[in-house]
Amino acid sequence: MKKAERLQLLSQWAEIVKATNVIPQELYEKNNVKRGLRNANGTGVLVGITHVGSVVGYEKINDVKIPVEGQLYYRGISLFDIVDGFQRDGRLGFEETTFLLLFGHLPNTTELAEFNELLDDARSLPHGYKEDVILKIPATNIMNKLQRTVLTLYSYDETPDDIDTANVLRQSIDLIAKLPLIAAYAYQAKRHYFDHESLVLHTPKKGVGTAENFLHLIRPDGKYTREEVEMLDLLMVIQAEHGGGNNSAFATHVVSSTGTDTYSAIATAIGSLKGPKHGGANSMVEAMIDDIKAHVPERNDDALEAYLRKILRKEAFDGKGLIYGLGHAVYTLSDPRAILLKQKASQLAAHKGQTEAFDYLTDIERIGVRCLSEKLKSDNAMAANVDLYAGFVLKMLGIPEELYTPVFAISRIAGWSAHRLEQIQDEKIMRPAYVTIKDNTDYVPLKERP
Repeated sequence: MKKAERLQLLSQWAEIVKATNVIPQELYEKNNVKRGLRNANGTGVLVGITHVGSVVGYEKINDVKIPVEGQLYYRGISLFDIVDGFQRDGRLGFEETTFLLLFGHLPNTTELAEFNELLDDARSLPHGYKEDVILKIPATNIMNKLQRTVLTLYSYDETPDDIDTANVLRQSIDLIAKLPLIAAYAYQAKRHYFDHESLVLHTPKKGVGTAENFLHLIRPDGKYTREEVEMLDLLMVIQAEHGGGNNSAFATHVVSSTGTDTYSAIATAIGSLKGPKHGGANSMVEAMIDDIKAHVPERNDDALEAYLRKILRKEAFDGKGLIYGLGHAVYTLSDPRAILLKQKASQLAAHKGQTEAFDYLTDIERIGVRCLSEKLKSDNAMAANVDLYAGFVLKMLGIPEELYTPVFAISRIAGWSAHRLEQIQDEKIMRPAYVTIKDNTDYVPLKERP
């Protein structure tokens, strides 16, 4: 069969597949099935209990959803307090935050030093691994490369299937340390083999944290400023965890409940995060902003509002009717991550001569929130979410778009690891139920089929 014929046949069959698998919305309501694991009022269906993280965006009084200022708690401690604590001391916070998520308490000076030493020791790859696994099999998409490479590490582990807590903790710390290296080297391989640029590979630095090492590894000259490190470190802290209900953390719980190995569980989480409805959202924000600027090049409230309304009417950008970076499934009045990132981003923008671009972004937030709220007319108040500023921050740091979601992954692996360590304490496999709506039919012999 020729390629054109094959593609035409697949296209015809795809229409059959679509028709066969459409489920009318009314059937969800009729069978009391929570589509997308969400209640009718938009709140999430309760499916588990966790110590790790808590996302607060509303209160429920007499089953009525009341918008409140957003809060995010890591092991019961407010993200605002965590960030204020290490920034006030002039320290970086990702390693401290990771320790908190894994062990349930903030480390003292000795514990933090020992934890940093463990991460330092693990910031290396097996002999020949970089060349054989990363460079010889480059990929255009770094997230897919992360999945494949994490799974390959299984073969280098002497006890890969042991799910004793001590072993899973060892594997978790090892992956937290290695994932930034894998992402950086996978990017350099992509840059060399697909973009035809010079191959530049740096060795990780000893005695410095994850954010500093990542900037060192992805930049050809290996140079960076303290302010840039602090900006990336903050982004990683606020992306490290977001409760057990976010898609990738939930996927980690589901897969871990089967008793599978750590590498399979983390690869599953990476696959979840890759999706544009989850970790890939910040790239969509950047694409949308570029489109808006192309049509409204100068700051003008009236022109910007008119174009944002066109987007909401599905007449502009990608035709989906979404202003990416606004609104959230849980947060209503505010997203604490966006507040923290916006504050730090304004400082970096001033130093990098990007104040005009930053102000344009705040215009989109201010006008877009009003337009979106008017359109939806729901009880769920609208605010900017973290994605509106994450892409802007990454762009200011000179991090290429191919690494936007991988940066999210090397941050969120802290939360995934904490959720996996929690889940393996519970030996109950997750096994929800589905309503089957297809009527039973008789088997028809091959020669009798139309």
